[in-house]
Amino acid sequence: MAVDIHSRELRIVGHDNDTVLDLRPIQGLWTEEQYLAMTDHSRRLLEFDDGYIEVLPMPTDKHQAISQFVFLAFLAFIQRIGGKVQYAPLRLQIRYGKHREPDILLVRDANDPRRQNRYWLGADLVVEIVSPDDPDRDTKVKRADYAEAGIPEYWIIDPEDEAITVLRLEGDSYKEHGIFHRDETATSALLNGFAMPVDAALDAR
Repeated sequence: MAVDIHSRELRIVGHDNDTVLDLRPIQGLWTEEQYLAMTDHSRRLLEFDDGYIEVLPMPTDKHQAISQFVFLAFLAFIQRIGGKVQYAPLRLQIRYGKHREPDILLVRDANDPRRQNRYWLGADLVVEIVSPDDPDRDTKVKRADYAEAGIPEYWIIDPEDEAITVLRLEGDSYKEHGIFHRDETATSALLNGFAMPVDAALDAR
């Protein structure tokens, strides 16, 4: 028996692929507590959006190579200033009723009280690597979500467009700090002195 999750559809299915229990009618009715309990015991990356449980695609080798390179770059920088950087899976609460799973998230102070054990209550910077199955999820939906959470900086790494977009929070929405392409170096508005060659990130193996 397994849990079959496609977008906002959930079914518990048997080995013969027959539906044992169709959970689609209760999509929109899940509580945050139920979501947290489910993800405490699941190997799938699941996000929560006002009663809906959403599945994230399984990362590819390329995705993980980029993620590892970017994580290590931030780690080398953030450790020197006393911060903390983590990578998925780690839940980030946008607000009560909404949780996301950024590819990478960090705080400039390792003792930041938002850094909780079960899930973080906020971050100073988050990174998403765009998934080809639904680019709008990372470029539009999560852009709005992370702005809602008040996260000062959001990096969007798009392997298809071969670009890194760095967004800085101004008021309640993001503005472009820069869109960096091949042969350029992405910089941070928040972390003075941090820089990442776009080619090195996109070509990580």
